[in-house]
Amino acid sequence: MEQQQLLKLLQNVAQQTLTPEAAIESLSKDNFEELNYAKIDTARVRRTGYPEVIYGAGKTAEQISGIIKVMKGHQKAILATRVEQDKATAVLQELPSLKYDAVSQTLTTVDEKTASVGNIAIVTAGTSDIRIAEEAAVTAEIFGNHVTRIYDVGVAGIHRLFAKIDVIRQANVVIVIAGMEGALPSVVGGLVDHPVIAVPTSVGYGSNLGGMTPLLTMLNSCAAGISVVNIDNGFGAAYNASMINRLIDKGHI
Repeated sequence: MEQQQLLKLLQNVAQQTLTPEAAIESLSKDNFEELNYAKIDTARVRRTGYPEVIYGAGKTAEQISGIIKVMKGHQKAILATRVEQDKATAVLQELPSLKYDAVSQTLTTVDEKTASVGNIAIVTAGTSDIRIAEEAAVTAEIFGNHVTRIYDVGVAGIHRLFAKIDVIRQANVVIVIAGMEGALPSVVGGLVDHPVIAVPTSVGYGSNLGGMTPLLTMLNSCAAGISVVNIDNGFGAAYNASMINRLIDKGHI
């Protein structure tokens, strides 16, 4: 139950159009809606401040559509990640109000009045990392954050990073995304005074080992203030960055 629904419930009790007993019964419900293939968490916004999100990989288009139809009754913003083009086409036939982004492989719909807060900079080492970067960017924007994109500034041409460093320093949080050897987060971490979230990607030649090499590089970074998420996990990086950004915006940090 979102805050608006809770407020309406309390108003109904105050106006004596709903009994306290009925209100208690409504609040004590399971807070999830059962489908034969999924249990939709309808109370996630109230508990965490963030909406339920669909991980599209491994789900059929029919399952994704069914889950979204339930979610739309409980939250304004819809985000489905890792949705391939053919699935997205089928979902859009059922739900044409959604928007599909082929680069980030996301399906979204969001209230146009949602205000953006703070600033999250998303930095990639190379153009090949943009798919993961756009997953992070779309996620952060859906969660109500202002996003600055800075792409293709890896260590192979470090002057490109220095040309953008003043823009990066203006952000509250920086998400740094890199494949190959994964050196870029360490460099950025030594140049800024705010949290850096590193995302290793599976981009690279054989010894990249599907992202294991940059993952280990980032975990072993000598620059302080860097946290690391899993390989190709743009969504997870954006979620953490959003939490930090909102705390800063509220003056808690």
